[in-house]
Amino acid sequence: MLVSVVAPTTRETAVADSNETRTASADVTQSLTVDASPFQQLGRDSYKALAYVPPVVAATSAGAPAAGVPDPGTAQAIALEMVTARGWGQGEFDCLVALWKKESGWNTFAHNKSSGAYGIPQSLPGSKMASAGADWATNPATQITWGLGYIQGRYSTPCGAWGASQTKGWY
Repeated sequence: MLVSVVAPTTRETAVADSNETRTASADVTQSLTVDASPFQQLGRDSYKALAYVPPVVAATSAGAPAAGVPDPGTAQAIALEMVTARGWGQGEFDCLVALWKKESGWNTFAHNKSSGAYGIPQSLPGSKMASAGADWATNPATQITWGLGYIQGRYSTPCGAWGASQTKGWY
């Protein structure tokens, strides 16, 4: 950490590792604008400082990081609507985002060359998703519909699937 100590009423600055001070030769205006929201004010006696407090990333009970709010129109936004429609909460959405980020990076066209798994949920084979719609190979909504049905039938919830994935490396 680098700190420059400046006397507030003069133009003198302290020099590191010495008792020397330097005086600015011209009028010097110091200014610093800081978004104070991630900082906590600390102080003792007449000294005051701001300490950066990084935001806490909440985790669900299944250990998935908080997913946040997806951008409108994205596959994750579609999934959030479907997760909510099933009566699952934010924690289940967090698990789903983590699961499919690990599996496919949320890429509709993700294809695992060694196993043949395809799409956002990495259906094996990909053609299984045809039960959710003929456009299974190109439509993220169709893939998500199939994937959520698979998860519900096999693991009950996305957090159940995420937990299995964390244990086995796959779901």
